[in-house]
Amino acid sequence: MKTLLAILVLALGMSAHADELMMARITQPFPEAMQMLQDNIRFRDYTISRVQRVDVGLQSGGFQTAEYRIVFFGRPEEIKKLANEHYELIPYLPLNIVIFAEGDDTLILAASPLKLGEFFKNPVLQPYFARWEQDMRSIFNDLKSVDADLKK
Repeated sequence: MKTLLAILVLALGMSAHADELMMARITQPFPEAMQMLQDNIRFRDYTISRVQRVDVGLQSGGFQTAEYRIVFFGRPEEIKKLANEHYELIPYLPLNIVIFAEGDDTLILAASPLKLGEFFKNPVLQPYFARWEQDMRSIFNDLKSVDADLKK
Protein backbone atom coordinates (compact mmCIF):
# COMPACT_ATOMS: atom_id res chain seq x y z
CA MET A 1 0.00 0.00 0.00
CA LYS A 2 2.89 2.41 0.76
CA THR A 3 4.26 1.86 -2.74
CA LEU A 4 0.88 2.61 -4.28
CA LEU A 5 0.54 5.78 -2.19
CA ALA A 6 3.99 6.92 -3.31
CA ILE A 7 2.98 6.39 -6.93
CA LEU A 8 -0.24 8.35 -6.35
CA VAL A 9 1.67 11.25 -4.87
CA LEU A 10 4.09 11.27 -7.78
CA ALA A 11 1.15 11.28 -10.17
CA LEU A 12 -0.19 14.33 -8.40
CA GLY A 13 3.15 16.11 -8.65
CA MET A 14 3.37 16.93 -4.94
CA SER A 15 5.32 15.65 -1.94
CA ALA A 16 3.65 13.36 0.57
CA HIS A 17 2.89 15.57 3.57
CA ALA A 18 -0.52 14.86 5.07
CA ASP A 19 -1.66 18.49 5.02
CA GLU A 20 -1.04 18.60 1.29
CA LEU A 21 -3.39 15.76 0.46
CA MET A 22 -7.15 15.36 0.48
CA MET A 23 -8.32 11.79 0.75
CA ALA A 24 -11.63 10.00 1.24
CA ARG A 25 -12.80 6.41 1.33
CA ILE A 26 -16.09 5.72 -0.43
CA THR A 27 -17.82 2.44 0.35
CA GLN A 28 -19.31 2.29 -3.14
CA PRO A 29 -17.78 0.03 -5.79
CA PHE A 30 -15.44 1.73 -8.25
CA PRO A 31 -17.93 2.21 -11.16
CA GLU A 32 -20.52 3.89 -8.92
CA ALA A 33 -17.92 6.03 -7.14
CA MET A 34 -16.42 7.06 -10.48
CA GLN A 35 -19.84 8.15 -11.74
CA MET A 36 -20.53 10.05 -8.51
CA LEU A 37 -17.16 11.82 -8.81
CA GLN A 38 -17.71 12.86 -12.41
CA ASP A 39 -21.27 14.03 -11.72
CA ASN A 40 -20.07 16.06 -8.74
CA ILE A 41 -17.30 17.70 -10.75
CA ARG A 42 -19.74 18.66 -13.50
CA PHE A 43 -22.26 19.93 -10.94
CA ARG A 44 -19.69 22.58 -9.99
CA ASP A 45 -19.46 23.78 -13.61
CA TYR A 46 -16.13 22.14 -14.32
CA THR A 47 -15.43 20.28 -17.54
CA ILE A 48 -13.79 16.88 -17.40
CA SER A 49 -11.00 17.10 -19.96
CA ARG A 50 -9.93 13.46 -19.77
CA VAL A 51 -9.88 10.36 -17.65
CA GLN A 52 -6.50 8.66 -17.71
CA ARG A 53 -6.21 4.95 -17.00
CA VAL A 54 -3.23 4.23 -14.81
CA ASP A 55 -3.93 0.63 -13.86
CA VAL A 56 -2.73 -0.74 -17.20
CA GLY A 57 0.67 0.92 -16.83
CA LEU A 58 1.01 -0.20 -13.22
CA GLN A 59 0.16 -3.80 -14.11
CA SER A 60 2.70 -3.81 -16.93
CA GLY A 61 5.25 -2.59 -14.35
CA GLY A 62 4.49 -5.58 -12.12
CA PHE A 63 2.12 -3.91 -9.65
CA GLN A 64 -1.04 -5.70 -8.66
CA THR A 65 -3.81 -3.12 -8.81
CA ALA A 66 -7.51 -2.86 -9.40
CA GLU A 67 -9.19 -0.03 -11.28
CA TYR A 68 -7.24 3.20 -11.06
CA ARG A 69 -7.88 6.48 -12.90
CA ILE A 70 -6.90 10.14 -12.82
CA VAL A 71 -9.77 12.51 -13.60
CA PHE A 72 -8.55 15.80 -15.07
CA PHE A 73 -10.93 18.74 -14.94
CA GLY A 74 -11.17 22.50 -15.04
CA ARG A 75 -12.90 25.41 -16.67
CA PRO A 76 -11.46 25.60 -20.20
CA GLU A 77 -11.49 29.39 -20.47
CA GLU A 78 -9.87 29.73 -17.04
CA ILE A 79 -7.17 27.19 -17.85
CA LYS A 80 -6.42 28.88 -21.17
CA LYS A 81 -6.21 32.31 -19.52
CA LEU A 82 -3.96 31.10 -16.71
CA ALA A 83 -1.72 29.13 -19.07
CA ASN A 84 -1.30 32.21 -21.29
CA GLU A 85 -0.71 34.67 -18.47
CA HIS A 86 1.11 32.38 -15.99
CA TYR A 87 2.88 29.71 -18.03
CA GLU A 88 4.55 28.40 -14.87
CA LEU A 89 1.17 26.89 -13.87
CA ILE A 90 0.90 24.73 -16.98
CA PRO A 91 2.26 21.57 -15.27
CA TYR A 92 -0.46 21.85 -12.62
CA LEU A 93 -3.40 22.37 -14.98
CA PRO A 94 -6.00 21.05 -15.30
CA LEU A 95 -6.83 20.03 -11.75
CA ASN A 96 -6.97 16.32 -11.04
CA ILE A 97 -8.35 13.76 -8.64
CA VAL A 98 -7.04 10.21 -8.39
CA ILE A 99 -9.63 7.48 -7.89
CA PHE A 100 -8.87 3.82 -7.33
CA ALA A 101 -10.48 0.64 -6.08
CA GLU A 102 -9.32 -0.91 -2.85
CA GLY A 103 -11.18 -4.10 -2.18
CA ASP A 104 -14.91 -3.30 -2.11
CA ASP A 105 -14.23 0.39 -1.42
CA THR A 106 -13.00 3.23 -3.57
CA LEU A 107 -10.46 5.86 -2.54
CA ILE A 108 -10.20 9.38 -3.91
CA LEU A 109 -7.09 11.48 -3.48
CA ALA A 110 -5.97 14.92 -4.59
CA ALA A 111 -3.22 17.41 -3.87
CA SER A 112 -4.38 20.52 -2.04
CA PRO A 113 -4.58 23.45 -4.48
CA LEU A 114 -3.67 25.79 -1.61
CA LYS A 115 -0.17 24.31 -1.64
CA LEU A 116 0.33 25.95 -5.04
CA GLY A 117 0.17 29.29 -3.24
CA GLU A 118 3.39 28.39 -1.46
CA PHE A 119 5.15 27.81 -4.78
CA PHE A 120 3.57 30.70 -6.67
CA LYS A 121 3.46 33.81 -4.48
CA ASN A 122 1.74 36.01 -7.06
CA PRO A 123 -1.25 37.59 -5.25
CA VAL A 124 -3.30 37.47 -8.47
CA LEU A 125 -3.20 33.65 -8.33
CA GLN A 126 -4.18 33.21 -4.67
CA PRO A 127 -7.96 33.56 -5.25
CA TYR A 128 -7.81 30.80 -7.88
CA PHE A 129 -6.00 28.46 -5.49
CA ALA A 130 -8.46 29.25 -2.67
CA ARG A 131 -11.52 28.65 -4.88
CA TRP A 132 -10.10 25.42 -6.28
CA GLU A 133 -9.38 24.25 -2.73
CA GLN A 134 -12.92 25.07 -1.63
CA ASP A 135 -14.45 23.36 -4.68
CA MET A 136 -12.32 20.24 -4.28
CA ARG A 137 -13.11 19.99 -0.56
CA SER A 138 -16.80 20.33 -1.44
CA ILE A 139 -16.48 17.53 -3.99
CA PHE A 140 -14.84 15.28 -1.39
CA ASN A 141 -17.38 16.20 1.30
CA ASP A 142 -20.33 15.66 -1.04
CA LEU A 143 -19.04 12.25 -2.08
CA LYS A 144 -18.64 11.23 1.55
CA SER A 145 -22.12 12.57 2.36
CA VAL A 146 -23.79 10.78 -0.56
CA ASP A 147 -21.89 7.63 0.37
CA ALA A 148 -23.14 7.86 3.96
CA ASP A 149 -26.72 8.32 2.71
CA LEU A 150 -26.42 5.30 0.42
CA LYS A 151 -25.21 3.13 3.30
CA LYS A 152 -28.41 3.81 5.30
